[in-house]
Amino acid sequence: MIDINNFSNKALLVHIDKYPIDINNSKEEFHDLVVSANIEFIDKIYLTQKNKSIGIKYYIGKGDAELIEEEVKKSNAKLVIFNVDLSPSQERNLELLFSARVLDRTGLILDIFSQRAFSHEGKLQVELAQLNYLSTRLVRGWSHLERQKGGIGLRGPGETQLETDRRLLRARIKTIKKRLVKVGNQRQLSRNLRLKHNTPRISIVGYTNAGKSTLFNLLTDMNTLAENKLFATLDPIHRKLELEYKKNAVISDTVGFIRELPHHLIESFKSTLSEVAESNLLLHVIDLSDDNFSAYIEEVDSVLESIGAKDIPKILVFNKIDQNYNPENFTHLEKDSFCYVSAKTGYGMENLRKIISEKIFEDYEFLTVKLDNSQGMVRSSIYENCNVIEEIFEKSGHNTIKFMSNQSYVKYLVKKGLIERKVIEKLKNSQEIYKTG
Repeated sequence: MIDINNFSNKALLVHIDKYPIDINNSKEEFHDLVVSANIEFIDKIYLTQKNKSIGIKYYIGKGDAELIEEEVKKSNAKLVIFNVDLSPSQERNLELLFSARVLDRTGLILDIFSQRAFSHEGKLQVELAQLNYLSTRLVRGWSHLERQKGGIGLRGPGETQLETDRRLLRARIKTIKKRLVKVGNQRQLSRNLRLKHNTPRISIVGYTNAGKSTLFNLLTDMNTLAENKLFATLDPIHRKLELEYKKNAVISDTVGFIRELPHHLIESFKSTLSEVAESNLLLHVIDLSDDNFSAYIEEVDSVLESIGAKDIPKILVFNKIDQNYNPENFTHLEKDSFCYVSAKTGYGMENLRKIISEKIFEDYEFLTVKLDNSQGMVRSSIYENCNVIEEIFEKSGHNTIKFMSNQSYVKYLVKKGLIERKVIEKLKNSQEIYKTG
């Protein structure tokens, strides 16, 4: 990827207003993206594209393109950043017109990602996304070697050079995908271990800069990076979360979503996002201080659907309650589990922990089983896979275990022959296994 820091002191921003009326902060979001990429800009140009057809050559109209050209010459800008996605040909045509480097919205997001990736997997995912993005733009660097007319003495070297570069790109992409598969297999081993021990998995999701990392730190007593920047967190972080009834869960802080997140970015980060898709519970963090939070909820839900996480139980966590609260905004959310918190002040955290436990333990039963000395294998399995609340040893040699278990594990006990179904039914009938509140 191009090192845009070389142009950071001479960047010109072009904001094209093409979003619907209900999303009125697209200018601020574009500005925040540029700031998050550590780019200094010298000026902004605002254009309106609503109800206009997208131009094939420049995306914008010729008159608007010439207007930007004049501003580029006047300001001596070396980099022009658009807040929309440009096709390779549009980007190339604009560069020829401006005599300056042109960067579109996806390129800007990729540059932020490259700065935020620290883990081995994160760097591989970012490089894969960059190479997929770059593969369609290779021709720009070799425009002076374009293929000439056919015939002896008229064959240009451009095709050979382009094909070489494309072959190298394809080989590198193939290598990265193999490495990501290996990392994904290692991640799967960790997931299998958590499944074996019946450990609940919770993922924090939400629009970028909604306060996910701050909430994560508050829930886990950690001190991970939490900045007021878009995509401050890129690599997923996993920590232990203590629940009620002496039960622990694994909670993950994930990358934030954004409006019109490019599809190939989602594909590149599929191994990371698979953590979200395999969670038992999602905490959807929403920035209550942003007037567009309803539109952002839809954006996040759209991404969750694309990665197969639409039907996972979730809690809507309305953050920054200390900055804005209007009860009338939430009447339509009664069907969902939601709560109001302030990750900055700690308000509402106890209520959130309570709701998390209620959601996690929805499928759990409080059971009591009486075992004899010959059932040590059952006792060991219960301790390994369930949450034992209390064990009482009696003089008769029996021991009574009070534990929490989901119904799937009770079926597992039966399937593995650790307890016969008729024994469970007999014990239930005699109230030696019973539900307690």
